[in-house]
Amino acid sequence: MGIDSNSIAQFILYMVALVFSLSVHESAHAWMSNRFGDDLARLQGRISLNPVTHVDPIGTLLFPAISFFTGAPLIGWARPTPVNPLKWRNKRVANFWVSAAGAISNFIIAIIAGLTIRALYSFGVIDYNLTPVNTDSTVATGAVELIVVFFILNVALGVFNLLPIPPLDGSKVLASILPDTFEPAIEALERFGFLLLFIAVFTGVLGVVFRIVMPIAWALVFLGT
Repeated sequence: MGIDSNSIAQFILYMVALVFSLSVHESAHAWMSNRFGDDLARLQGRISLNPVTHVDPIGTLLFPAISFFTGAPLIGWARPTPVNPLKWRNKRVANFWVSAAGAISNFIIAIIAGLTIRALYSFGVIDYNLTPVNTDSTVATGAVELIVVFFILNVALGVFNLLPIPPLDGSKVLASILPDTFEPAIEALERFGFLLLFIAVFTGVLGVVFRIVMPIAWALVFLGT
């Protein structure tokens, strides 16, 4: 991708959506953990949409920038939310909801963005190609592009984080559902989690997943039109 003014503008929209979405994701983990009796993240100021409290310079800024401008597979992360499971009430239930909270928050953002896109289309503000109608305003175009980025990014983040591969949240969700007899198998999986994740990313397995998920997501947005 050539680095021109249009690329820079798209990158800014992409980073705004990414930083906000990751901040909501981590804040949701912190909020849910506090609801189950663990105030560790709350005391560290992590129940906040302030990106400063969640941004990891490498995982949130550098790697996504490299991915955007080179087309390399995206590997990124925010600062992990600290939790103390020893303080949780009903540990198994807490582990499920605290782990799932981040992905749920991303799906909520995706739903809001999707409903906004559908409303704009239904009222004739944008066409089926997601382009503003009867205006060449760069502000209007940028606003629509930002909403679209929020939708795509949060569908991807929600699905990605629910994959049952350590250290993704989906592995913890799975551990909270399976009987205790599966604990040794889960612990063994955790030892190779990062390796499995990198293999899934760089062999294109995740790409296949998203090529299945995204058309379904867009079909739901325009369902009945």
